[in-house]
Amino acid sequence: MTDLREAPEREALRREFRAWLEVNLPAGPIAHMDTPAGSRALRDWDRRLYDAGWGNVMWPEEYGGRDAGILDWLALEEEYALAGGPRRISQGGTALLAPSLFEFGTPEQRARILPRMLRADDVWVQAWSETEAGSDLASLRSSAVRDGDGWRLSGAKIWSSRGAVGDRGFGLFRTGTREERHRGLTYFLFDLDGRGVAVRPIERWDGTPVFAEITFDDAFVPEDQVLGEPGGGWAVAMSTAGAERGLIHRSPGAFMATARELASAAIANGVAPESALGERVAKSFADAEAYRLFTHAMATRVVAGSKVGAEASISKLFSSELDLRMHDAARELLGPRSMLTRDASAAAGDGRWLEGFLAAQSATIWGGSSEIQRDIVAERLLGLPRSRA
Repeated sequence: MTDLREAPEREALRREFRAWLEVNLPAGPIAHMDTPAGSRALRDWDRRLYDAGWGNVMWPEEYGGRDAGILDWLALEEEYALAGGPRRISQGGTALLAPSLFEFGTPEQRARILPRMLRADDVWVQAWSETEAGSDLASLRSSAVRDGDGWRLSGAKIWSSRGAVGDRGFGLFRTGTREERHRGLTYFLFDLDGRGVAVRPIERWDGTPVFAEITFDDAFVPEDQVLGEPGGGWAVAMSTAGAERGLIHRSPGAFMATARELASAAIANGVAPESALGERVAKSFADAEAYRLFTHAMATRVVAGSKVGAEASISKLFSSELDLRMHDAARELLGPRSMLTRDASAAAGDGRWLEGFLAAQSATIWGGSSEIQRDIVAERLLGLPRSRA
């Protein structure tokens, strides 16, 4: 049984972080991280967190952390979200690549990459999806061939978040035959400004280049930029995917903060608790708390030596759908004001609700669509027969 009581040391860590945030949080909103101004501001913010030892408390001290546990990290993530901390531009690296580096990287790779990642000196970009290889990652066509003491990369990746402002990327390339599928893949790290690498920004609805297409034209990558063993990239990728769907990338703090904002808006707008909308708001709050407890239960098992496996798909599916429900409720509650952008004086919540609503739509796709997650849960956890659709 999970003990829900918080250790005194963890509560003290919460208070210390809360006090630091009260003094150091940026004043006023920051431009979107995929704009030059937003990128600069958020890199500076990540450096301030790093210098104060708050970049990622779970990491070893030698990489800028505090050697704390995952439950400590979850507690501080809650404090950060409730204080209104800005999005972390380093998260594409710290939440996705870093877990794979800790598991598969060499000591030299970890020492070279991790501190710069946590300080946002290098912003890392996930380069996985291709035009004909989205959810079915094993069907990718980008390739790599041996060339002396390194490899030559060819092909194209698309929908890479932070690609327009990032510095380095990570992704899978085929080093075997297409018939080998999972067995013929290798996991590479590369520079986005390297020779033979071209980045084409892709704008979202408001003109912000939140994605990019990355093309490789015989781009050379040294041998020490392979993560894991050549041909063994699928295992590394599954480690990254588990992080994206599970504990590290989808901590419950942000969902709790959204639920509280929604509840506060309902009270401020006089929504009756017994009304249909009031019940939706209350259910959102209860679901956010349920997700927090589920995540803490998973984390407790990790502390005991277990690994997060297919359970990560439950986490990804539930949190994505919860995000949609909360923003749908906000849209009904706040009306047209919830659909105004940040630059509109009448925008509800400084325009955050619109950005959150649109992000919630994409969250059911990236990291594996909700349909894929349902298949994984059905087959691997419930033992149901494989879908024929």
